[in-house]
Amino acid sequence: MPVLFTRNPSLVIGGLLVGLVLLVAVLAPWIAPFPPDTIALDARLLPPDATHWAGTDEIGRDIFSRILWGLRTSLLAGLSIVIVASVAGTLIGSFSGFVGGVVDAVVMRLMEMVMALPGLVVAMALTAALGASLFNAVLALAVLAIPYYARVARAEALALATRPFVQASRVMGAGLGRQLMVNIVPNLLGQVLVVMTLQIGGAILAVAALSFIGLGAQPPAVELGVLVNTGKRFILEQWWYSLCPGLAIMVTVLGFTLLGDGLRDQLDPRANRRSLAG
Repeated sequence: MPVLFTRNPSLVIGGLLVGLVLLVAVLAPWIAPFPPDTIALDARLLPPDATHWAGTDEIGRDIFSRILWGLRTSLLAGLSIVIVASVAGTLIGSFSGFVGGVVDAVVMRLMEMVMALPGLVVAMALTAALGASLFNAVLALAVLAIPYYARVARAEALALATRPFVQASRVMGAGLGRQLMVNIVPNLLGQVLVVMTLQIGGAILAVAALSFIGLGAQPPAVELGVLVNTGKRFILEQWWYSLCPGLAIMVTVLGFTLLGDGLRDQLDPRANRRSLAG
């Protein structure tokens, strides 16, 4: 197994990038060179140098320190979205696929209706209706992501329902709740984990997009989308202001995408056989 992992470039590179991003975010209070809200008007809009690695903003705050703290906020928002959506979607999809029949048909049609909607546009509308805030943005994006997990869980539940151990448990009188919690959900968590890893990057990007247009995190909150939005006013002369937090978003999304691709290939038996044959 270790050989298979090292022979999967996406998994290795993605794991390293995600590990680095998580480590930097967790250690932000200790590795940030300046407090994120420290104002120094005599050092406003300085370009990157040995003291301020990503320059300073319009009131002299260190942009690199604000990126580290903003990364914590963006990661927390992205993780919250995929956790809420995956839990709800897994339960809905498992129940629908295991029960089948009319219940399955109705639930899946509802999920397909949600998936047919333009996600970011609907998220913008929901957030605007609920009120512009990071919490409401996370809530709207989580609700819209539920169908993706429900479809994955349903497909796995349909396959598991015909397995001998599930049939035997049913004959022995196991109830619906026990079947789902013991036989179905634990055996589909691997596929759900892959979807979660792939979705975290998109969730972080969506939160940053909503914050960029003023519907997500609100100043003075430190979040990567807010930093890019604030810096756009200075993009022609102080290019580092928006570029540096934008690069942080890019590296984070790239890391989670590569990690998700690598996990998907690793958990695919056909991919494992190809690796062994090679």
